[in-house]
Amino acid sequence: MSRGLEVSLEQAAPIPLAAEFRCPHGQLLALVGPSGSGKSTILRCIAGLQRSAVGRVACAGSLLFDTATGVDLPPQQRRVGMVFQDYALFPHLSALDNVRLVLRDLPEPERDARARSWLARTRVAGLEGRRPEQLSGGEQQRVALARALARNPSMLLLDEPFSAVDQVTRHRLRLELADLARDLEVPIVLVTHDLDEASMLADQICVLRHGRTLQQGAPDEVLARPVSAEVARLIDTRNIHQALVAAHAPDGAWSELSWGARTLRTGHVPAFAVGARVAWCVAATNVLLVPDHARREDGENGFDTRVIGLLRGGALTQAVLKCSGAPGLLLHMTLPTRVARRHALEVGRALRVSLPREGIHVMPPPEEASSRHD
Repeated sequence: MSRGLEVSLEQAAPIPLAAEFRCPHGQLLALVGPSGSGKSTILRCIAGLQRSAVGRVACAGSLLFDTATGVDLPPQQRRVGMVFQDYALFPHLSALDNVRLVLRDLPEPERDARARSWLARTRVAGLEGRRPEQLSGGEQQRVALARALARNPSMLLLDEPFSAVDQVTRHRLRLELADLARDLEVPIVLVTHDLDEASMLADQICVLRHGRTLQQGAPDEVLARPVSAEVARLIDTRNIHQALVAAHAPDGAWSELSWGARTLRTGHVPAFAVGARVAWCVAATNVLLVPDHARREDGENGFDTRVIGLLRGGALTQAVLKCSGAPGLLLHMTLPTRVARRHALEVGRALRVSLPREGIHVMPPPEEASSRHD
């Protein structure tokens, strides 16, 4: 049995689940998906606070839950450290006593020493005597984390732990969690709505919808190569289109797609036959600006476009481009704001862009797609 966390949960109601994933020992797995996808329910099932109709949960070589064999350990026997979205601190207890509370099986001097040690490790030293109402949101989160870790858990579960704090505090807490995660030799499961947060912190992400696992993998792999148009939409890929496979190179070096009146050259996709309908996507950061001084043929899969929307957000600028001579064909582009300024990007500006073939990812068409292609 693996030293990591293995989860398989299934039920039809009250909250549908068909979730299956693994979190290796010492890694952080982020569960991402829209509201209502069962992320918090899955954490509660792992912790033993809820029970799925069918399933299996194992961690560190121990079976915690298995409907096939009747195993169902109570929460206190699962050695789970959990931080809830609202922290769930006892309001009448000090920070120190909130942590000491989970150490009742230890001798008194050891309880105190361990609680103080974890409060110091989570950067709340000096605030041991304060009650939750006397602590900031970030300090409460640190106390909740200290309490979760004080019991020497076999896994750590985090249910949107940064959602109740401001942006500056959230950034600081993410850095602290990243440092802590490197030292903890347990599986960590983080529930988050924030894809940037998942990409920054996680070794792997698991995309869920309606309680069902759609894809698990390294963040870069999932973001660049979603397994379906459904996953691409859930991870906020802006450029998702449909096309027909037009050709494959005899030597397998490339394939071509027919997109509207245009032809796109992509990496070789032999799994899709010529004439097959497919979906394809390209990250907004892979829509590349071709400088004015470059030759017209420079840049693979070149398009003449016009800027019809522009949004500057600090270091990055997002542009919506309408492809010339192809009504309805739009591309979203993200580029550094300094580059946008250097090229005087503004609404109405004509641009030449290119799509590198290695940045184009081809997928099966959406199941609900009609017979019409873009």
